[in-house]
Amino acid sequence: MARLEGKVALITGAAGGIGLATAQRFAQEGAIVAVNDMNEAAGVKEVENICQAGGKAVFYLGNVSDAAFVKQMMKDVVEKYGRLDILINNAGVVRDAMSHKMTEEQWDTVIDIHLKGTWLCSRTAFEYMKPQLFGRIVNTSSTSSEGNIGQANYSAAKAGIIGLTKTLALEYARSNILVNAVAPGYINTPMTAGIPAQVQEAVVNRIPLKRKGNPEEIANLHLFLASDESSYITGQVIFIDGGATVGV
Repeated sequence: MARLEGKVALITGAAGGIGLATAQRFAQEGAIVAVNDMNEAAGVKEVENICQAGGKAVFYLGNVSDAAFVKQMMKDVVEKYGRLDILINNAGVVRDAMSHKMTEEQWDTVIDIHLKGTWLCSRTAFEYMKPQLFGRIVNTSSTSSEGNIGQANYSAAKAGIIGLTKTLALEYARSNILVNAVAPGYINTPMTAGIPAQVQEAVVNRIPLKRKGNPEEIANLHLFLASDESSYITGQVIFIDGGATVGV
């Protein structure tokens, strides 16, 4: 039996990279997948591909930092499929700049989408998960939560997500809703593709496994945390970074 058979999953930021790999993996494991992103063309194409492969998926265009949109999206998912079992908070953007040169817009955009968006989606999902006494929420932090030059906004958001994850795990435990976070390191995604080759090489050389990670490797961890196999794990942050943060 497929590991997510009969489950309904919502994945934000799922039109590419880690979100795309996770949506595909979940569909392969029997989940009905609601795909959210701001990239309509890529998101619609992804849903078409999942359905053509025999899976079930639907696309929602919108910004997770918009409370009204989040509320309507989840209401629609539950009306269509009867429940919401899994939430993968993956939506994110970067607006890098040295902190003394960073604009308020750059700060607000990153904090709103990453941190506020994770909170909005989680609290809204809770409304539907609580009555069914079941839920799996997986948030996306980063190795940048430890601090990273030129990413004050991103690092602050990702560190905040760790605190939010631990708090929600405590608050939601009595409803059998497990809340965990993954903290990817240097992953081969469109977000990292534009980094100059010499910088990429330097970063890879500092990773004990001497390579970038693949989105599918993050998707595998998402699958484990979303499945019944992780039924006694909550409030945890799992770094998946090729050993980059060992000893940090």
